[in-house]
Amino acid sequence: MFNGNMFDSHHHLLDMSAHNKTPENEMDFIRDEEFESKSGTDIMEAPNSGDDQDPNQRPNKKKRYHRHTQHQIQEMESFFKECPHPDDKQRKELGKRLALEPLQVKFWFQNKRTQMKAQHERSENTQLRNENEKLRAENIRYKEALSNAACPNCGGPAAIGEMSFDEQHLRIENARLREEIDRISGIAAKYVGGKPLLNFPQIPPPEASCSLDLGFRPQSSLLGEMYSAGDLLRTAISGLTDSEKPIVIELAVAAMEELIRMAQSGEPLWLPSPNINSTEILSEEEYVRNFPRGIGPKPLALKSEASRESAVVIMNHINLVEILMDVNQWTNVFAGLVSKAMTLEVLSTGVAGNYNGALQVMTAEFQVPSPLVPTRENYFVRYCKQHADGTWAVVDVSLDNLRPTSVSRCRRRPSGCLIQELPNGYSKVTWVEHVEVDEKAVHSIYKPLVNSGLAFGAKRWVATLDRQCERLASAMANNIPTGDVGIITSPAGRKSMLKLAERMVMSFCAGVGASTTHTWTTLSGSGADDVRVMTRKSIDDPGRPPGIVLSAATSFWLPVSPKRVFDFLRDENSRSEWDILSNGGLVQEMAHIANGRDPGNCVSLLRVNSGNSNQSNMLILQESSTDSTGSYVIYAPVDIVAMNVVLSGGDPDYVALLPSGFAILPDGSTNHSGDNPEVIGNGGGSLLTVAFQILVDSVPTAKLSLGSVATVNSLIKCTVERIKTAVTCENA
Repeated sequence: MFNGNMFDSHHHLLDMSAHNKTPENEMDFIRDEEFESKSGTDIMEAPNSGDDQDPNQRPNKKKRYHRHTQHQIQEMESFFKECPHPDDKQRKELGKRLALEPLQVKFWFQNKRTQMKAQHERSENTQLRNENEKLRAENIRYKEALSNAACPNCGGPAAIGEMSFDEQHLRIENARLREEIDRISGIAAKYVGGKPLLNFPQIPPPEASCSLDLGFRPQSSLLGEMYSAGDLLRTAISGLTDSEKPIVIELAVAAMEELIRMAQSGEPLWLPSPNINSTEILSEEEYVRNFPRGIGPKPLALKSEASRESAVVIMNHINLVEILMDVNQWTNVFAGLVSKAMTLEVLSTGVAGNYNGALQVMTAEFQVPSPLVPTRENYFVRYCKQHADGTWAVVDVSLDNLRPTSVSRCRRRPSGCLIQELPNGYSKVTWVEHVEVDEKAVHSIYKPLVNSGLAFGAKRWVATLDRQCERLASAMANNIPTGDVGIITSPAGRKSMLKLAERMVMSFCAGVGASTTHTWTTLSGSGADDVRVMTRKSIDDPGRPPGIVLSAATSFWLPVSPKRVFDFLRDENSRSEWDILSNGGLVQEMAHIANGRDPGNCVSLLRVNSGNSNQSNMLILQESSTDSTGSYVIYAPVDIVAMNVVLSGGDPDYVALLPSGFAILPDGSTNHSGDNPEVIGNGGGSLLTVAFQILVDSVPTAKLSLGSVATVNSLIKCTVERIKTAVTCENA
């Protein structure tokens, strides 16, 4: 993006030159504007030009000034805090209210921005100079200590290899401090001389060895780490300007400090919640008192959501950090929550060998598996840090205020997790989720769920992570019992089948919500207001059958607990009660892989014993998954020949899948009536999303018929009615 000041300045000069193109007058206007940058309260009026000016007379060099009133200054100062870059319409309205010309308002804001930038740079420069002086003084002290070093045995000058441990440590610290001084001097040069950040020369390595240098790198030298990686910055996407990068870094450091305090503090910052769906409530008054700066005050149109959750997961801390810092792994693990994500710019990859100090600018879209809940889009910076006690932390914070081009519907205050290493490959994860969001577009039946925090809150992030860690641990298990019929014991076959099921789940999650990740388009005249019908063409995707694919999805409420709905839908013995495509045939489980502690967490291969000979070669791959915040039953027809290849350990990427299935969420109600109301999902009602994907024509260039749309609508509506009848009768 280009700087708004540059556009303002160039636009002003072009306007002036259009009215008066004489060189002298043009220079007058330039000099006038230069003078304006020196004052935030005085506005100089340009000399008259055009027909009123005698062409034989030199322009009047005497400049007239307009001093703003105190009221005008106060009003513009107040407006500047909310919007430092007003557009033409805002300048006109403000000028009309304050009896000023739009050009005068424009000049005032331009000068104010210049003043603020200069003050910021002076403050940064002073801070860096003071730090530089401290480091130089310490450097001199260490040099003196080394120059007076003596052999502990003979008292003579110490030779290399004969220094004591303390003296060797001083030598290493000396080398480290030299590097740190060079780094900070380079940053200071940016503010003093205005040199571009990316043109800094590479700092030669210090005399101490690299391994020792890494061991003594101070954790507080974030700025040094960020700007010493010249090769990295040269290859990064040029999204942020040089003046924005220090602001982003400062924001990331402050966000990290806030996350740690939010994760470790108790009352009065966090208060017990009367709602059993939430464990704690954030005190807004205490939060503002403890963190007065942050990313700015909450806009009136947005609502605050804050939650915190902890769990012990089956994964070591290094792998968890890698998942969070790799956008592809992060999207895959949290497929039900993250519909799309992208890394826009990498400011630092961290120290060699790990993500300590890694900093990246990202965008992401967060979703609930239902077309009735709008997605939440965020533009944020993610920062990873290893702390002194061995704990790792990864924090996100929105950058919306950095470039206020449009009104955001969701702002991410410092959110993320602390990861603490535990024995035997386990980790303790403490997650904090703190956002400000506009919820007006959420459908009424989903509002209690969203308000409870089970839709986007910390509990859902932790539950999803715990579930995925269980799934991965099961895939890597070697002690598989061989007594049960249908259990796949071949490691290669288990791995291929789980990989195919993972792709099926990701494809389902990407197409069931309100996300813009996919290329679906809503059809008009679908014949059902409560069913969303969409279409797309599949041509070169080896994981999908070629042709025209229709997707239909709908969400509704059931007066039945989520656990009972989940057990009904995943059970092959009750499948004939709702699955129209099975034609009432007997469904038999041919093979399964357990991938979690709950018996409902498994991948199954089902066979439909139908009288229809056309279905004799068709199997159904199904994955059922459940945790404390929601459940899924996802399935797809698969060819028996292709599945034989997968079960033998073959590549599953070329097996064509069109996943359909169900997302089952609690309704967020606090009035539970069930087996155990203390367990989320055992009481209250359910929010069920039903989604189908069907190939309606194997020719991608064929035209979609209205009959195909009507067929899909009828299929999903009939399935919904069957499920309602079956589960409500069972619950009666």
